[in-house]
Amino acid sequence: TYGDARRTEIVDAKADINVADMIAEEQMVVTVTHTGYIKRNPISAYRAQKRGGKGVTGISPRAEDFVRLIFSASTHDHILLFTNTGRVYCKKVYEIHEAGRAARGTPIVNMLDLREGESVHELLALHAFEEGKYVMMATRKGVVKKTDLMEFAAIRSSGIIALDVEPGDHLIDVRIT
Repeated sequence: TYGDARRTEIVDAKADINVADMIAEEQMVVTVTHTGYIKRNPISAYRAQKRGGKGVTGISPRAEDFVRLIFSASTHDHILLFTNTGRVYCKKVYEIHEAGRAARGTPIVNMLDLREGESVHELLALHAFEEGKYVMMATRKGVVKKTDLMEFAAIRSSGIIALDVEPGDHLIDVRIT
């Protein structure tokens, strides 16, 4: 009818689709409570408080709970979750459930394959795993360890042992150096 041959070629091919490619990169506020609840909210849900302003509620925890950690990260950033026993898990920010500003969030134990007596003690947000950076870990009894950040680039879903913690000791702090 139109007088020329077909110009497009139809081929049977499979494309590798990555879940991360389907998620828009957006700045999020991640909140962690003392009893182990975690949530994320878009940074646009918060606004700057003017002089004499009332502000907005960021979380409504239970009476015995309080916010232990709050930080900003992109949806594509990695979060390293260190437990009191020295294990480390890795999640992407978009894997944390989004909740309303006043909501408590999701228990971290529901997101990870934690062992008996294990609880998440420290979190580190990373945009990328870079050469020349290190993770410094310290325990209550004074054991310290410096590990290359690239060692944490490929962590299984069951986690890896970042630091051998002796019985009666526990991890107290983790920092990037």
